[in-house]
Amino acid sequence: MKKILYVFMLSGIVSGVHPSAATAVTPDGRAVFDRSCSVCHSINPPPKSAPPVIPLANRYHEKFATKAEGVAHMAAFLKKPDKNKAVDQQAVTRFGLMPLIKLTDAELKAVTGWFWDQYNPAMGRGRGMGGGQRRLMNQ
Repeated sequence: MKKILYVFMLSGIVSGVHPSAATAVTPDGRAVFDRSCSVCHSINPPPKSAPPVIPLANRYHEKFATKAEGVAHMAAFLKKPDKNKAVDQQAVTRFGLMPLIKLTDAELKAVTGWFWDQYNPAMGRGRGMGGGQRRLMNQ
């Protein structure tokens, strides 16, 4: 039995497969957010030092037709933040460009998928809950 185990371990080492790679778990998007993003981003308004998740998720849904497109854009932005590629230019003006956060590809996939799923159509465009009603009331 020891010989069989030894052969399997040796074949794994020779093939370059790390034992933990076989048991790797897909990261949880909310856990990645809590660990790496929640210092600056709140889920709901009011904002901390960056735009809240739900209004920003709504912007992604406005700009991209599919989850695959939105998540791909978000992951590319997180890998290399660029103000010209920001979905919400007003957020960049208000909060500044976000810093680079080092995440693995698996963490990026998990957190961007989770982020996309936070879309809440009841929040509207996320620029306030009045829907322009205050402006109409003050005329």
